[in-house]
Amino acid sequence: MIITKTPFRMSFFGGGTDSESFFKENSGAVLSTTFDKYCYVTVRHLPRFFDYKTHLTYSKMEYTNTYDEIEHPLIRNAMKMLDMHELRLTYDSDLPARSGLGTSSSFAVGMLNAFYALKGKYADKKKLADDAIYLERVLCCEVGGWQDQIAASYGGFNRINFSADGYEILPIIISPERKKQLNKNLLMFFTGFVRFSSEVQKANAFADRDKISILSEMRDLVDEAEDVLTDKTKALDEFGRLLDHTWKLKRRTGKAVSMESIDILYEKGINAGALGGKLLGAGGGGFLIFYVQPEKQKAVKEAMKDLLYIPFEFETGGTTVVHYTPESYIPAEDL
Repeated sequence: MIITKTPFRMSFFGGGTDSESFFKENSGAVLSTTFDKYCYVTVRHLPRFFDYKTHLTYSKMEYTNTYDEIEHPLIRNAMKMLDMHELRLTYDSDLPARSGLGTSSSFAVGMLNAFYALKGKYADKKKLADDAIYLERVLCCEVGGWQDQIAASYGGFNRINFSADGYEILPIIISPERKKQLNKNLLMFFTGFVRFSSEVQKANAFADRDKISILSEMRDLVDEAEDVLTDKTKALDEFGRLLDHTWKLKRRTGKAVSMESIDILYEKGINAGALGGKLLGAGGGGFLIFYVQPEKQKAVKEAMKDLLYIPFEFETGGTTVVHYTPESYIPAEDL
């Protein structure tokens, strides 16, 4: 039996520039972190006492005998990709799916990590990230970027650069005290709305030069935000103001990014004292995050009292195998 634990990510700046259709020609960059909310994937070989060969448990249950019978596209294609057979797979999560935190990519990374471990193979962080990108973007034909898979694999607070040559991960070097203060100044709330990121991104697919210009400006904000974090002479509060700036740019990139109810919630937070914030992920719902000075946090929490407040801490581990019990497996046709 194998159990993997994979964190969710929180993207602050540059989201959208990690899409291959953009960064292959324009280059991209994102600034993001993973935090202490996780998905857990448990896999083992299914004992041969049943009239089905695969048992899957996620938001629904599936009992199947062939790959093509599997409804979940990520599981179906991952099993084909790694030649997995006769499995029981269970998915569990600290937070809801389709909420702007890269949950599907965290699942993809955690599942691949578990599959490799079950086969007795070691897959490093880069292989897991690359395989998850291939699984989601090529095999499953899902629209989206590359940052979620990379963040889930590597973990930590990073700048990730994208170009025609691929990507590079650059950890943000920030003092423990400054990082702790940033964590304290960020408040996260669940809007209650969930959506498929790929559908939002399809609705926001860019073709005009204006959108490319906006995304380029969003990419450039990564430089400014990184400077704020790493330069102790700069006020940390500027991070919050930059979040407000990037959210206003993000709203201009597509009609599905926000909605009136989200805009009203955001304005409530700003009017209560938040210096800035944004909707996490592709847009359309999920989690709102605000940068709020300590003395204003009570007022912002009161303004958001109808939403669920989610405390969190930054994490650095990325995907890990938290339980490993090797299994001997002989394919049925070899018996």
